[in-house]
Parts: sequence; structure tokens; C-alpha cells
Amino acid sequence: MSAGRRTLGFSWPALVALAALAAPRVALHDLDVVPEGTVVAALLAVGPPLCWVAAVLWRRPPRPFLTIVVIGALYGVFLAAGHQVFWDSSLGMDAPGLAGLEPGAREALLRAAAVMSSLFTGAMVGVIAGGVAVLLSRVLPARRCEQADTSRPLA
Repeated sequence: MSAGRRTLGFSWPALVALAALAAPRVALHDLDVVPEGTVVAALLAVGPPLCWVAAVLWRRPPRPFLTIVVIGALYGVFLAAGHQVFWDSSLGMDAPGLAGLEPGAREALLRAAAVMSSLFTGAMVGVIAGGVAVLLSRVLPARRCEQADTSRPLA
């Protein structure tokens, strides 16, 4: 068993897959396919972190908060990559305060800021969802996977 699996309770491919649940929102939002303020937009925003929490509550890793923060950080990578891919159609914005910079330098600065913002956003989503998971794991009992004791007769 790898150190990551022992600490986080999931394999790395599973962690990436959980983070990837949030990736469609990036494309659908950046391309204005799903308008903000709709039920679908809310489900795309809240659904994946709820899935992360559910997975942690089901699996009960030794460090649920850390597990979800890692998933959130991986989501931040998906978010940053998505924003870069869809830059021209969604984020390629004018920055009047940076008008004195060469266009290439301005774009590089804005893209770098978008990457940092995406990584921070992903980590913060992980922190919030991780906090929810920790609170719920203290309130909800762990599922029991014990085998029935067949040495004693049933009542």
C-alpha cells in the first residue's frame, strides 16, 4: 500500500477522478453554456464537493480533512488548466489598469494571476468541504463492516 493511500485513504487515480467531477463546470461556465444563477449552475458548483464529502464519509480515511484538501487542490489544477484552455472565449479580458504594459506582458500577467486564483480557489473549496466532512464524520456513525458472529446462536 502506498504512503498516499495509507494517509489519504484513496489511490491517486481515485483522488484525481474525484477532483475531475468538478471539471465540467469549468468548461460549461467559461463557455457560458450554463448561465450563473440557475439550478444547473448551483448543482455543478456544489455537487462535486458534496460527492467528495460523501466519498470520505463512506471510506473513512485516517485524515479526512487532508484528503479533501488534496482533492480540492487537484480541482484547482483542473480549474487553472480549464481557464487557460478557454481563455480567449471567456477570460481574455481587458485590464485598464495594465494598459501601459505590452499586450504580451499584460496577457502573461493576467494568465498567471488566473492560475494562482484557480489554485487558491480549489484549495479553499477543499478546505470548506474538508471542514464539513470532519464535522459530519463526528456526528454520523461509521458504517459497520463486521462479519456476523456465527459462534453464538441467534436469539
